[in-house]
Amino acid sequence: MLYWRHYDEPKWRHYDEPKWRHYDEPKWRHYDEPKWRHYDEPNRIFRKGKPMRPDFQKPYIQKPYIHEREGWPRMRWDKEALADPLAALRHRQGRLIGRMEGLGFPLRDEAVLQTLTQDVLETSLIEGEALDKEQVRSSLARRLGMDVGALAPADRDVEGVVEMMLDATQRFNAPLTQERLFGWHASLFPTGRSGLTRIRTGAWRDDASGPMQVVSGRIGGERVHFQAPAADRLEEEMAAFLAWFNADADPEPEGASAFAMNPPVMPVSVDPVLIDPVLKAGLAHLWFVTVHPFDDGNGRIARAIADMALARSEGSSRRFYSMSAQIRRERGAYYDVLEKTQKGDLGKDALDVTAWLAWFLGCLGRAFDGAEGTLSAVLRKARFWEAHGAEALNGRQRVMLNRLLDGFEGKLTSSKWAKLAKCSQDTALRDILDLVERGFLSRDPSGGRSSSYSLPDAPKADPV
Repeated sequence: MLYWRHYDEPKWRHYDEPKWRHYDEPKWRHYDEPKWRHYDEPNRIFRKGKPMRPDFQKPYIQKPYIHEREGWPRMRWDKEALADPLAALRHRQGRLIGRMEGLGFPLRDEAVLQTLTQDVLETSLIEGEALDKEQVRSSLARRLGMDVGALAPADRDVEGVVEMMLDATQRFNAPLTQERLFGWHASLFPTGRSGLTRIRTGAWRDDASGPMQVVSGRIGGERVHFQAPAADRLEEEMAAFLAWFNADADPEPEGASAFAMNPPVMPVSVDPVLIDPVLKAGLAHLWFVTVHPFDDGNGRIARAIADMALARSEGSSRRFYSMSAQIRRERGAYYDVLEKTQKGDLGKDALDVTAWLAWFLGCLGRAFDGAEGTLSAVLRKARFWEAHGAEALNGRQRVMLNRLLDGFEGKLTSSKWAKLAKCSQDTALRDILDLVERGFLSRDPSGGRSSSYSLPDAPKADPV
């Protein structure tokens, strides 16, 4: 009897072997053998209890991740390739900080408040969690001691993210410790749950439900992008990371010499003391998110650690740009370069992180570009009140004008005014028409039954 076979399939096969196979399935396997095997499973494929001929064994072998490579965590990078981008970035960073510091206390505080609000909102949005902007702003203003009018009460999940971000940036010089990280994690998940799933909070993960993997795709068709180190390695891994991150004066902290980032042959890597603080922020982000020590929240904490390192690089707790906002805009590129770096698919060798650091520096530079929008909004608000501060306005009008100046989402209508200002629609309409008549607001061209209103156009600030 004749059998069908693929053109590149060996002519012989077992009489009871299925004729069909999946396009990416090894050519010879027993019909009930799993298609995918772990990379370190014995390199043998059996049929009817007997091993196949060795020359036909073609198992799927997963390359080890970066944390499984020999030499981890002694990451390396091409110093010469990053020298010019780093120098240009540090120059821009200095100019931006100098310009913001020259604004004066009220404007500077407003810029910090807007930046931190954006940072908290965006770092949560990256993880698919949308927080209320007014709650975030009110929570930040209250903790920073700023007067922004009526403060909206904040939910506990909002307070948790705000607490973590402020602790990371306002206390940037304090050592990063295990207990501090546990506190951040507990604040992100005050109920001990991530959605409907109960997780370990304020403690390293234990892998009780299986290995920590980053997956995507529908159930049954998941794709594994990354698998983190096993739970029994976490104490050792995190001791090495924390010792390195806090090594401001000692390149080889006590108790971590076996795991510290020692200097390999130039031009790759240097002692922790000599690493540029901006590069250290990028390395810290990559290292922490690779270890993935918690059941959930690792991305948010990694970004907080990067912000903490950037604050150290500037010697200032004031934040004038949002790295998280820029990462969210470039989320696709972020996950792509992160996955390839963790798989060792980039660079001269598996521990070469030059591509990751180049992307991090570029993303940070684009975050500086985003600071122009913050500066424009702050200056616009300042000029507006300089021109109209002495005008007779009621409390509702002042609150709503500030909301518009802070970036009101959507169209402002009389019904929205009534809801936000807690007044009747007739009162809201009188307030709006009074402001239109005096030039504070303008009616949008659309018109119709539900007219909307906005602030008159104002000139933009000079570029950063």
